[in-house]
Amino acid sequence: MITRRDLFVAAVAACVTVTGMALAQSNAKPVMHSCVFNWADLKVTPTKQGERRSVFDAPTPTLTEFECHITTLNPAESPHPPHHHPDEELMIIKEGTVAAIQGDKTNIVTAGGIIFEASNEVHGLRNIGTNQATYFVFKYSPHDLVK
Repeated sequence: MITRRDLFVAAVAACVTVTGMALAQSNAKPVMHSCVFNWADLKVTPTKQGERRSVFDAPTPTLTEFECHITTLNPAESPHPPHHHPDEELMIIKEGTVAAIQGDKTNIVTAGGIIFEASNEVHGLRNIGTNQATYFVFKYSPHDLVK
């Protein structure tokens, strides 16, 4: 037999669930749709290794996360030590020469080159040229990616 206490507990649980779902949705980033980002409009942030331009970081209709930034590395600099993560990345070298570390292999990539980093594979980057190296990073996560 269902008691008043059972009904009260069920009502409280339902309210908590609905409130939690509403809060989660209110904190979610809006879905990014077709748009344009002009180079001149991107804010430059100096870093210890060079500089960074954040372009976007939002979900899309098919991705949980789609992030883009542009890094400029000073000669002999790396943005961070080699690492891995579940997301995949695509990097396009705008200018300069970099060493792309992928597992135990290192590839030299020049302006116009493209680097793909697969999910959970160790990778890193280092500017091996005498001038700055600038590259675009596109990092993405599908809806079903387990992190």
